[in-house]
Amino acid sequence: MVLRALPTRETPRWARAALSAGLTLALLSSLAAPAPAQAQAQASGAPRPWHEGVSEERKRRAIELFAQARELHRQMMLGEARAKYEEALAAWEHPDLRFYLGRVLKTMGLPLLAHENLRLSMRWGPGSLEPEDYAEARALMQELVARELAVMELRCDEPGAAVLLDGKPWFVGPGVAERFLMPGEHVITVKKEGYTPFTATVVTYAGARASRVLSVDRIVTERPWAAWVPWSVIGAGAGLGVAGGVLRWQAGEHMDEAEQQFEASCGLRCRPGRSGEYSRSRTESHVAVGLFIAAGATLATGAALFYLNRPRSYRVDDQSGVKIEMAPGASDAEVGLSARLFF
Repeated sequence: MVLRALPTRETPRWARAALSAGLTLALLSSLAAPAPAQAQAQASGAPRPWHEGVSEERKRRAIELFAQARELHRQMMLGEARAKYEEALAAWEHPDLRFYLGRVLKTMGLPLLAHENLRLSMRWGPGSLEPEDYAEARALMQELVARELAVMELRCDEPGAAVLLDGKPWFVGPGVAERFLMPGEHVITVKKEGYTPFTATVVTYAGARASRVLSVDRIVTERPWAAWVPWSVIGAGAGLGVAGGVLRWQAGEHMDEAEQQFEASCGLRCRPGRSGEYSRSRTESHVAVGLFIAAGATLATGAALFYLNRPRSYRVDDQSGVKIEMAPGASDAEVGLSARLFF
């Protein structure tokens, strides 16, 4: 079924109510009488895609809203007409509704939305619209692409890299993507874990295509020495400290033994002497002090090495080329993107 509209020429007031009622009745009756462009598909037993899963109640509701939208459209109440078309589309996704909504949006100065709706009206091929409407939709899209829209095409070869356009996710590499957008400055961002984010500003122009190859800079993390080096120095310092503690404990034991021997052999009548145990205790004490000093110095060295051996990150520049080329985004022969990628 194709939703048809009345001509847009001025209609006397006394006839508008009758015309509106007649339009609704005609549209309702068209459910039983498919348009010529669709009759062959329905005769073959294959329903058109926009009829699948849509109840008769939703279709009638969409047709009634379509009639209201067309009347608002004639009166140049464009905002209200747009709302009615969108409400009708919520009930029934129909090519005619997309076509008329695209016309309203173009008149309202919303070329990007207009182009998208016109494209959707043609997505099922020439049979989705009446021949004259299909031709008009193509002409309107050509005009929008040539005069009011720009085209951006990006290529990113880095697997897993997320590409954002004006802060909104677009696609994930590797791959090539293209889209229509409004002329002006646009910010491209490429993000991937372990890489420096890439950001660039691209200026686009109406009727032209901007092509770009995206690259990211890898982040390399390195240490001056192996990670075990400072830990081994710290471990050596701790070992020296433990050895000094054990030796200091032995020196104390030997000193106690020397004092016990002195008291047992001399009492109060002997002068203090330097027995073997006493000399051994003093030597062990001196060595223990030396070990403590060495342990402290080694631990300080290990701590300094640990600090100096922190991982350092730096960027490795990706040497892939970046080039922007401008080429026509539309031609008289076809609607769409006809330019080549340049690398």
